[in-house]
Amino acid sequence: MTDRRRAPGAPGIRPTWTSSAKDMVTTALGISRVWVTLGYGIINEIYAPETGLPQIRDLGFIVAGASGWWEVKRVNNYRISLPEPYLPLPHIVHQSDHYRLVLEVLPDPRRDVVLVSFRLIGEGVKLYALLAPHLGNSGEHNNALAGDEDLAAWRGGAALSLLSSTGFSRTSAGYVGTSDGWQDFAQNGRMTWTYAEALDGNVALLGELKENHGTLALALSQDIIGARTKARSSLSEGYASIRQRFVAGWEDWGKRLEIPEAPADIRREAYLSAAVLKVHQDRSYPGSIVASLSVPWGNSNDTSGGYHLVWSRDCVEAGLALLGVGQVDDARSMLSYLVAIQNADGGWPQNCFPDGKPFWTGIQLDEVAFPVILAAKLAEEDALDGLSGVDEMIRRAARYILRNGPISPQDRWEENSGISPFTLAVEIVALIAAAQWFEAEERDYMLSLADCWNERIEEWTYTTDGPLAAQFGVDGYYVRIGPDPARCGLRGRAAIANRSGESAPAVAIVGMEYLHLVRLGLRSPNDRRIQDTCKITEALLKVETPLGIAYHRYNGDGYGEHADGRPFDGSGIGRAWPLLTGEHAHFELQLGHDPMRYLRMMTRMTGPTGLIPEQVWDGPPLPDRLLEPGKPTGSAMPLVWAHAEFLKLLRACQEKRPLEMLSGVQDHLRGKAGRPVTWHWRSETPFEALPADRDLLVEGEGPFLLHFGFDGWQDIQDHMSAPLPFGRHGVRLTKDELARGGILDFSRYFIDEKRWEGGDHHVRLASAQRPRAAGALREPAETEA
Repeated sequence: MTDRRRAPGAPGIRPTWTSSAKDMVTTALGISRVWVTLGYGIINEIYAPETGLPQIRDLGFIVAGASGWWEVKRVNNYRISLPEPYLPLPHIVHQSDHYRLVLEVLPDPRRDVVLVSFRLIGEGVKLYALLAPHLGNSGEHNNALAGDEDLAAWRGGAALSLLSSTGFSRTSAGYVGTSDGWQDFAQNGRMTWTYAEALDGNVALLGELKENHGTLALALSQDIIGARTKARSSLSEGYASIRQRFVAGWEDWGKRLEIPEAPADIRREAYLSAAVLKVHQDRSYPGSIVASLSVPWGNSNDTSGGYHLVWSRDCVEAGLALLGVGQVDDARSMLSYLVAIQNADGGWPQNCFPDGKPFWTGIQLDEVAFPVILAAKLAEEDALDGLSGVDEMIRRAARYILRNGPISPQDRWEENSGISPFTLAVEIVALIAAAQWFEAEERDYMLSLADCWNERIEEWTYTTDGPLAAQFGVDGYYVRIGPDPARCGLRGRAAIANRSGESAPAVAIVGMEYLHLVRLGLRSPNDRRIQDTCKITEALLKVETPLGIAYHRYNGDGYGEHADGRPFDGSGIGRAWPLLTGEHAHFELQLGHDPMRYLRMMTRMTGPTGLIPEQVWDGPPLPDRLLEPGKPTGSAMPLVWAHAEFLKLLRACQEKRPLEMLSGVQDHLRGKAGRPVTWHWRSETPFEALPADRDLLVEGEGPFLLHFGFDGWQDIQDHMSAPLPFGRHGVRLTKDELARGGILDFSRYFIDEKRWEGGDHHVRLASAQRPRAAGALREPAETEA
């Protein structure tokens, strides 16, 4: 046996997180601030004191005896269960010919402590706890101390202590991959090293438990002394008492859930989904909810981001879902949080840690629009009373969309700029919904712009010339994303992310984005253009696994494992998403079909306890990589958005309409018939043709002189712009004024800049009295009532 001293082999191998394929996630409903994830039957990342801050990589177990040693995670023969689907108290049984290890993982509701009840049964076997700290959201520069009482670690202002109710016989600290406890067993077949410390590296701790039955207490604090105090306090109170308090808190919450009637397996998944959303809510920053307590393909990287970040889109999706099962206070709390982290300009960070600190800095306009939809939904439920700052939040968000839309620097998959049918639909609905918070002139302008964008959806995102039309025998289809219309528009190319710089014609790429045109009520599910696009996406994106149907995000997607099952590493092959199963099922519901079979499929494409993954494997079985068709990949699991989609779909089955379909928006769309529509011409969104019976509003960001004529610069006139709401300027040409010719020619002189814009513009003018010019826009389809 070696002497107790500093471990050799610093700093250890490159750190990574664990697999994102989680068995379960849990937290207590109390004042404690710890969140626990489990995978392969052991504890994975523990987050504290907020959901955005993981503090360990994993806490696992080695069983050793005369006939050998086994790390239970690698044996991978276990069962995991919950007392109730809404009660996240994981009970785990590891089984082999040599031992039976029973574990129960219990977060303490009153302290930042995780308790683990353990019982090892087997002839002549001992149990060893193996702990890998990743304090402060990183596996680098950690320090480990193996003492007589506990296993401890620290880094900066974070520390942990692992105690056992029965004590440790021996302990050791080491560097991962060189002198850690696992390497000791791998090289020597037993525990022979007892190093006292391992400093400034990727470290791990090993402790031989004195008894095979007892309780572990893993505590987190700002320093080791505080962590030890918390752990000792929990052990003193006792496992049974803390367990009773934990169970009572979750059972009281579960009784308040309003889960729609459904078959037993679907109701079970609904209760679990509600619990998953509840677990992901932060207590340091109430109302924040991270996208997933996981790091996609975490066992291959040490990123400080992962999915334990807040996206305003996912936060709203979760808020709507919880509202759908009766948790109004949770939805209100999420809205208050979104009010708090809104940027001064009216937007939101692409994503951020729960405290509001941005991580990625892109801009996604759907993330600016979604909080408005949540507020409008709460208003329709009479659930906004008492919330302050909401009115101003809505006004700032609407102004941001008005100034910067409809082109989004990023789509919902964070990969492309342009006009996505999904993002565009959310923007339009947000503007219509927000209008009620504005006075008459601003309200009228906002609704006018929303109506214009609604009529132009097909111009920006629908093609009749794309190659897929002839291939599938349809007249046209919606693309995944339309490039910048001021440049090439649908004649342009779209980059394919995660494909080493590849691109393709925009009209050659389709996705599921168009379904939100129906979901939000902007287009009828029976619209021929929608139906034709569905024919293509069913052929190109649908994947039939043994467990159910899922969909690729778009053809050519590169976000997923490689063909041989290697983790996504910046490139790969896009896999099938159960989330998109829910999106298609909503469409089926709106067609009048029963979507229950899709709900059942979503319950099957899950992990051991029912967690819904971001992606499922859609290739041949790869047992060595634990990849099975229809089952989770190494992508994020659970995905909060997917669980929210499940709950919203179940509620939509009961209500016969999607939760996001706002009554106020539908009233506006129904009342639009017979109301004149103005088309807004902006430099960012010019158009080649104006349909009949439309006014034309030429806009600018500052005052300008509009110099215009007709049919080759005949009948030339000059009009000065007038101020418009929201600081813009414009010149309105009525449909009667435009009746003078077939083509409008114009240019602008910008007053403040004392310059002409440097080019002429030409717009074909349609008329009710003459045939539409070749290539002119079709009239928009009648909106669903």
